[in-house]
Amino acid sequence: MNQPQSAVGHCLDVQSFINAQPISRYQWRVVILCFLIVFLDGLDTAAMGFIAPALSQDWGIDRASLGPVMSAALIGMVFGALGSGPLADRFGRKVVLVGAVFLFGAFSLASAYATNVEQLLVLRFLTGLGLGAGMPNATTLLSEYTPERKKSLLVTSMFCGFNLGMAGGGFISAKLIPAFGWHSLLLIGGILPLILAVVLLLWLPESARYLVVRNRGTDKVRKTLAPIDPATVAQAASFSVPEQKTVKARNVFAVIFSGTYSVGTLLLWLTYFMGLVIVYLLTSWLPTLMRDSGASMEQAAFIGALFQFGGVLSAVGVGWAMDRFNPHKVIGIFYLLAGVFAYTVGQSLGNITLLATLVLVAGMCVNGAQSAMPSLAARFYPTQGRATGVSWMLGIGRFGAILGAWMGATLLGLGWNFEQVLTALVIPAGLATAAVVIKGLVSHADAT
Repeated sequence: MNQPQSAVGHCLDVQSFINAQPISRYQWRVVILCFLIVFLDGLDTAAMGFIAPALSQDWGIDRASLGPVMSAALIGMVFGALGSGPLADRFGRKVVLVGAVFLFGAFSLASAYATNVEQLLVLRFLTGLGLGAGMPNATTLLSEYTPERKKSLLVTSMFCGFNLGMAGGGFISAKLIPAFGWHSLLLIGGILPLILAVVLLLWLPESARYLVVRNRGTDKVRKTLAPIDPATVAQAASFSVPEQKTVKARNVFAVIFSGTYSVGTLLLWLTYFMGLVIVYLLTSWLPTLMRDSGASMEQAAFIGALFQFGGVLSAVGVGWAMDRFNPHKVIGIFYLLAGVFAYTVGQSLGNITLLATLVLVAGMCVNGAQSAMPSLAARFYPTQGRATGVSWMLGIGRFGAILGAWMGATLLGLGWNFEQVLTALVIPAGLATAAVVIKGLVSHADAT
């Protein structure tokens, strides 16, 4: 491991400095705050899937009418992700994160008071702008505060907050919606982010690596890094990051589409896209499919939540494995297993216990793989284009989420049954597996 220079007057390499230190309380604060951002992001993202049956009943509308509303936030998330990355690479990770959390909190709160489909569609789109901006920039900020030896583990563990938030939405809705109506979940999804936005404004630090590459001043970098190891930081005359010497492009898109990164960028997009086809078809329509198959509303919400909770159980293990083995092969295996277990879920409709178990395992596989993708992307890109690279992977991937939600509505409208819908998911799982494995081969070839 490279040790940072510590003599007075020397230039301190920020990443080498972080690598050489034990993880401080200051860094754990960043982990916790980013986890909370992603948790609330997941809760708000999944809300429509859990309130859809009650909303349909309350407003007297059919499932097909809810299709655009189910996709509205996902479309907003595309624009939020694609726009926020370049903004974060230019203006900073913190300001974009605070704005994103405030935005999705405010419009989720407003969504609770919608009185018709048209209002809800617009409000969910605006909520999606904030949701799309939150996750990639939380991933970027945390990756820039973690040592290389723990990067995948910590970033993936943080990202499992998204799955936990989505699962939490199911467990909460199973209790709240029958008692207080569908509005209650949106109220919670609005109030909590507004509180968190204030906390972030006060206690979330800016990325030191960002401050270095944007030349924001030695004093700002020193103040930002000092809580990790004040003595070492105080002795440095200046600060640097490794890629300053190798990445010269100032335009973020020139960075992520340069010769070294272009093919990897496209393969990351394809992998994440296909993974989200699976995740969002099941997230958006599994409770409804369960209801059509004779399950109670509470059973449908609970089993839908198990799918998300599976990602929580597996994310830490995936991150741990990525830090020790070939991360592309680790993620590829999980996507492959996701396809296998999605198929078996479709074959187990007659047994609720077996169905719940298989849904949990399928969730462990596909959500574990999805949780690992932002960490893989954050490792792949340099500081100058990291926020853009991660956010564009997530943003382009959102088209897969939109496709997954649309596919569910379309296939159900065509009369497909539970088994047929689940069997179709083998195709995107196979494509995701192939893309991430090829990405690993291409990255290895570039490195050699």
